[in-house]
Amino acid sequence: MRGNNNQIRSRQNGFTIIEILAVLVVIGILMALVFTTYASIARNERNKTRQQDIQNIYQQLEAYYVNKTEYPTLADMNNTSWLNKNMPGLQMQWLRDPLSNSYKFTAVPQADRFSYAVRAADGASCDNKTLICSHYVLTATLEHATPDQYIKDSLN
Repeated sequence: MRGNNNQIRSRQNGFTIIEILAVLVVIGILMALVFTTYASIARNERNKTRQQDIQNIYQQLEAYYVNKTEYPTLADMNNTSWLNKNMPGLQMQWLRDPLSNSYKFTAVPQADRFSYAVRAADGASCDNKTLICSHYVLTATLEHATPDQYIKDSLN
């Protein structure tokens, strides 16, 4: 009987270090899966917003062209008062990439900023005084493992 009492006493209630570590590893794996899924969903939503914003800007630029038979210059597109006066249907939030604080276009595509490259019919730079701006390319850089671009060309 004495041996049985010692065996009962040597057993303790609770978890071993191995059991606790196994639970922590499982929780860590689950948290990593949740974080990865959330990050992917957020990235896809930002990409959808970029595409919709570029589409909205595109429609406003084409409407402007119908009225003026020219496209705005890059300087015009980066001038808030010019935009408010000449493109009243254009909403300012469309000009900002979801990961940027800037409402200004760049001339060449880059991450976190929309680009607006406008040219004359012969491909030269234009100012709508000496050369009419007759073609543009709007670009948004999308978030992916390998960055991709969403591009809208002018109708002309």
